[in-house]
This record gives sequence, structure tokens and C-alpha cells, in this order.
Amino acid sequence: ISFTARPGEMVALVGLTGAGKSTLVNLIPRFFTPTGGRVLLDGVDVAAYGLRSLREQIALVPQDAVLFGTTIADNIRYGRLTATDAEVAEAARAAHVDTFIGRLPRGYDTPLAEAGGTLSGGERQRLSIARALLKNARILVLDEPTSSLDAISEEAVFSALRRLRAGRTTIVIAHRLSTIRDADRILVLHEGHLVA
Repeated sequence: ISFTARPGEMVALVGLTGAGKSTLVNLIPRFFTPTGGRVLLDGVDVAAYGLRSLREQIALVPQDAVLFGTTIADNIRYGRLTATDAEVAEAARAAHVDTFIGRLPRGYDTPLAEAGGTLSGGERQRLSIARALLKNARILVLDEPTSSLDAISEEAVFSALRRLRAGRTTIVIAHRLSTIRDADRILVLHEGHLVA
């Protein structure tokens, strides 16, 4: 597989389950080490970067949002631990999750159940997007960001993702065509090969 994702471009990866989409995006932050070939960031092999330095440049919005049993504010702040309360609130507004937070008795100080179990799929995903917005990384990796959402939640998440993608290189894995409607390029993978 060989392709280039240019700065500010959105590249979509599609293909059947097992085609290699997740493996491919996991090579970018070095969750896996390639057995052959190279992954380059601005022309430099990712293996040459310190792991922390590399991962600071990448924001990941996974298929299943990873939330912790702490407050909503702390879950968003995990994107950038030095963020102020105002920056956390701005990220929540940009991710369209601030209205939901405002309805909670303790607002941003509301503790979450383990893995955000009391939240809807859309609310969990928008918190994950707020975290990625707060991180302000130049590379964004979206792994099936709307797969478990209904149509109403999906539109709210899309609106937040449009803001998140602005000015960033974005690589998105998707099965739903609606997820990739804004892509600059769509790459079709099959059995570990780029076929179209």
C-alpha cells in the first residue's frame, strides 16, 4: 500500500472487514511496527521520532470512545492536560456537547460512570471529539467515528467533525458512505492491498 495524505486533506479508507484499514492507521502512531516499507511524516520515517513527540502530533477518535471514570471536564482535558477550564468549555462547544453538559446538575464536574456507561453513543463520541479538538494535533485519525450512532446523533457528530478536520490532515476509516462524503480521496483496500 502506498499513498500520500497531504496537509489539510481528508483521505478515506474503505474495504471489507479484515482488509487492513485499522492495521494501516495503527502504523501512523507506531502502535504497530511495519514489517516492511515505511510510514513518513513530512518526509521523515515515524521510527525516527520519539514516541511521545510523534503521538503529540496525532489525535485519534476511535470507533468506541475511550472515557474514564472521572469528571466530564477531566475526560475532555485528557486531550491536553494543561488546558484551562475555558479551553475545555470551548472544545465542548465546538464538539456540540456543551448543551448536554449544561443540562447536568454538576455540569463539567459531573463524574462519569465507568467507560461513560450512562451516556448515549453520540454523547460519548462528541466528548471524544472535544478531547481531540482540545489536543489540536495536526494529524487526525478517525476510526469508524459514527458506526454506532443513529441518524440524529450522526449529524451532530458530523458537524463536530467538520470543525475538527479544518486545517488538519485527516485519515478516516469508514463503512458508511455518509461518513466519507466530504473526503478528498477514497482508497479501497482489499486483503491488505490498495485496489482502487
